[in-house]
Amino acid sequence: MTSVLTRPSMSPARSRRHERGFWAIAVAFAVSLAFTVVPTPLWAIYQSHDGYSTIAVTVAFAAYAVGVIVSLFLAGHLSDRWGRRRVLLPAILLEAAAAALFLSSTSLGVVVVARVLSGLGIGMITATATAHLSELHATARPTAGRARADLVATVANLGGFAFGPLVAGVLAQYVTAPLRTPYAVFLVLLLLAAGAVALAPETVARPSVRQRYRPQRVAVPVAARPRYFAAGGGAFAALSVLGLFTSLAPAFVAGTLHHPSRVLAGLVASMVFASGAAAQVLLRREPVRRQVAGGLVLMTAGLFTVTAGVWAASLPVFLLGGVVAGGGAGALLKGAVSTVVDLAPPATRGEALAGVFLGGYLGLAVPVLGLGVATQFLPARVALLGFATAIVLVIGAVSRRLLRR
Repeated sequence: MTSVLTRPSMSPARSRRHERGFWAIAVAFAVSLAFTVVPTPLWAIYQSHDGYSTIAVTVAFAAYAVGVIVSLFLAGHLSDRWGRRRVLLPAILLEAAAAALFLSSTSLGVVVVARVLSGLGIGMITATATAHLSELHATARPTAGRARADLVATVANLGGFAFGPLVAGVLAQYVTAPLRTPYAVFLVLLLLAAGAVALAPETVARPSVRQRYRPQRVAVPVAARPRYFAAGGGAFAALSVLGLFTSLAPAFVAGTLHHPSRVLAGLVASMVFASGAAAQVLLRREPVRRQVAGGLVLMTAGLFTVTAGVWAASLPVFLLGGVVAGGGAGALLKGAVSTVVDLAPPATRGEALAGVFLGGYLGLAVPVLGLGVATQFLPARVALLGFATAIVLVIGAVSRRLLRR
């Protein structure tokens, strides 16, 4: 069995190396996630420049989620055996390859392939980086608790999502070649991130005997599985809200609410993710149960406020709902991740986290796909009401097990 590298004593130089590695992985994690949402404010340009339909945008968005799901199922757990850095480095290079594809063409086929590649990379990065941060922190600060590692991992996650669309929106609004320049900028950042990861310490020892490959499975004690699956359901709900604001929300803003600014399209998504990151910071000292409870309440209130904003054609109400729902999603996602880290033993933590993120990325793809199809047959506000109702039902279903003492 693969084990986490441990040492009875650490020299100051070695502790500093793990501390630098901790922040290198955090930055690489944030940059990789930021890149995945670069297209958010650009979808409207693809529609006007290349004639993408709403369904085409939905398919291109969902292609990313499909890549993530496939990667999580096939490779998201491999860092428990192969090592964190050995999985992170090729995954970030996949993101760089996706950026190069975006630069090469704006045709739908190329964009879909680039999105799939990006999803494949993120499926390997998400759980691996989270586990790597926890282990680097434990080695750099052996007497400290786990709170800093949990906070940095979740803030890097949502902070990256907040950074990407804002930068892309500003570049698309004010520079030439709006469908090229954002990807060129992030290609450089991703290559720099890959270099930083290559220098970070490894925290997992390879097994002495080569193990047979198997796809993802849930590695959590049987008695803990009800809470584990509830945490996966919470991640499903949280990422469905975040998926809404990185796919179809810019279309609601430009169409139903009549605000076509590219900067605004990026800002809307950034506000939602920044709100999620802020909620994680504010709730970092609260018990996990309180984080989950706050997330569930805020997400429910925010979803219905967003829907009310669309029905009333009010941008301020829509933005308020997005901020509230984003805060709830951030709190719920942090609570879900912390719940799983508590349930899973260290040797299978990456595998357990991959499983909960698998549930989360199903939430990123399935509800948004349903919403995209529904808008072809129903008014946008009616389709959004159905989306909000479905997610609130999921919240209700998982709340009892997540909040159980």
